[in-house]
Amino acid sequence: QVQLVESGGGLVQAGGSLRLSCAASGRTFGDYIMAWFRQAPGKEREFVARITRGGGTAYGDSVKGRFTISRDNAKNTLYLQVNSLKLEDTAVYYCAATQSGRSWSDGSWGQGTQVTVSS
Repeated sequence: QVQLVESGGGLVQAGGSLRLSCAASGRTFGDYIMAWFRQAPGKEREFVARITRGGGTAYGDSVKGRFTISRDNAKNTLYLQVNSLKLEDTAVYYCAATQSGRSWSDGSWGQGTQVTVSS
């Protein structure tokens, strides 16, 4: 399994931006499909974005046009640029890794980074 460590969260005003990072170690980063999920207090975990080994991306409806997922295989790092933040974006953001044919629940997860959006 690959080990994942998120960073870059914090407190930001509505309308602001952050760049979340997820550092991977232990296995070949480029072999993995990567994703960001988030979970707000009292809510279920929500899919945010994913990026394939080849760079194909997909986004949850609530973040389309505001968030951008990217990866740097040379640096073993996944990114999430979050712009135009809204109060409802407040959550713990998790990165996850899986391989083709496997579910996210069978993959690797980081410990999460808190994003808090204030008015």
